[in-house]
Amino acid sequence: MAITIAQSKNPRSKVPEASLGWGKHFTDHMFIADYDRDHGWHNARILPYGPLSLEPAAAVLHYGQAMFEGLKAFARPDGRVQLFRPERHCQRMHDGAPRLCMEPPPIALMMEGIQTLVALDSAWVPRGPGTALYLRPTLFATERFLGVRPANAYIFVVIASPVGTYFGTQGVRPVKIWVETKEIRAARGGLGAIKAGANYAASLHAAHAAKQAGYDQVLWLDARDHETIEEVGTMNLFVRIEDTLVTPPLSDSILSGVTRDSILTLARDLGFKVQERPLSVKELRAANKAGTLREVFGTGTAAIITPVVELAIDADRLTVGDGKPGAMAHQLFEELTGIQRGTKTDKFGWMFPVEPLSARPALVSAISGTR
Repeated sequence: MAITIAQSKNPRSKVPEASLGWGKHFTDHMFIADYDRDHGWHNARILPYGPLSLEPAAAVLHYGQAMFEGLKAFARPDGRVQLFRPERHCQRMHDGAPRLCMEPPPIALMMEGIQTLVALDSAWVPRGPGTALYLRPTLFATERFLGVRPANAYIFVVIASPVGTYFGTQGVRPVKIWVETKEIRAARGGLGAIKAGANYAASLHAAHAAKQAGYDQVLWLDARDHETIEEVGTMNLFVRIEDTLVTPPLSDSILSGVTRDSILTLARDLGFKVQERPLSVKELRAANKAGTLREVFGTGTAAIITPVVELAIDADRLTVGDGKPGAMAHQLFEELTGIQRGTKTDKFGWMFPVEPLSARPALVSAISGTR
């Protein structure tokens, strides 16, 4: 599908990298494609970043048909720009959309749209340590109707945001986690395994309460008994007991994190003992009491690896290890970020180079409205 490009005539001023923060600034352009039942996916285009027009009766506003992805582009030392595992993110959206009865964009269309947007806005890719260009593909229902059924029209949008570190500090910034024993994020048979907006709405109440109590994130337990560990609000969870790295197995209530998969691959490649198995709060308490709970950390696109130094379980406060980030989390963080930034060999084929628009004449010829 051809992509038409209307280049912005009013480019924005770049923000100093030290002031980027997370998700506060956006590049000059966005990618959009439309779907309806009669025409399929069509009208792929890049426009100047700006508001979208949406009917008050749009299905997404009433029935919540919406999901998103999140991935990053990085600048190599030689200046080239690369995406980290974009095909895996596109595949996850493609596979998850049918659970919300949405028509997923073809993977090739998602990949082409993301690449073209990054190529056009490549000057926005920050170069400093801990920075990246964060891409947010979003899919939602736009059909104008009131009635409980799947919509027949959708829009796919990709926006880009130059970001610093998720928690505002360089490296592996440790956090304190609240273990939620009453509310639930997702239940078996629900939407927990896909990046539906509804999952994040369900997590906000407990997350807000946790932050009011001085904690950074919420660790969610199984919806039935509140005994088995599932995931943190924005991350998958890993626990090191003695010298074994343990993470809960994937299910229909746990998101299949791309960073999770990358850490599992790296850990095994480095010779660590790894287990994907159920992990209970009871086992966490026992390991902490026995002194064998060495490390706990979360993994996700935003923060990459986040060490956990304290767990609050009801009235108990469990200090993890010696209360400082652990050696395994640090080593895995250095390995993964080295691959992402091009300072370590990418032997897994995770990095996807973004060609400049000048190397893609078919796209260059479609550009209109250039300065």
